[in-house]
Amino acid sequence: MIPGEVLLAFLAASALITIAPGPDNLMVLSIGISRGRGAGIGFGLGCALGCFTHTLWATLGIGAVVLASAAAFTALKMAGAAYLVYIGINAWRHAGEMALTRLEQCPAEPLGLHLRRGFVANAINPKVALFFIAFLPQFVDPTRAAVWQQMLLLGLLFAAQTVVIFGGLGWFAGSLGRRLQRQPRLAVWLDRGAAAIFFALALHLATAGR
Repeated sequence: MIPGEVLLAFLAASALITIAPGPDNLMVLSIGISRGRGAGIGFGLGCALGCFTHTLWATLGIGAVVLASAAAFTALKMAGAAYLVYIGINAWRHAGEMALTRLEQCPAEPLGLHLRRGFVANAINPKVALFFIAFLPQFVDPTRAAVWQQMLLLGLLFAAQTVVIFGGLGWFAGSLGRRLQRQPRLAVWLDRGAAAIFFALALHLATAGR
């Protein structure tokens, strides 16, 4: 359907975009460092799974319809910002608790919790939807096959490589956080720092235009 050289170019561009500093990377890093390796990996994989929804939106044309409506775009944007604030508030309220939990050898936060949070944070971000609509068609050739089939394949490949990169980023951040979490006082400020990042990202999303 799509030539191998085009797929390689697409994967290379996708990896560079995913690795480049951005909101998702910052969230994965902050969660991993402040809450541990499992949380970082879970949140990263959740963000990657969120890319699958944007792939579906872009393929079906739903994303373009939403972004064409100022009201729908604003509503989705504010919902995303509110969710980031919610995560930030939780991180601030429970600052340092993870370090104490580990010291007491109690069960850590479930992986599914952070997987869900990462998924929602990515899936309801209209900026990511806009990126998919603008990026995927650049590698589509209507003469090769149906446009929707090519969009779906490219979107799935993009989401797949984010699984690898975000998962690795979460693992690295969690490994670093594990060392830092041995200092309970430092752990409090790590959680508060993560909360501040989520607040800043929420403000940026709420005030950004299309």
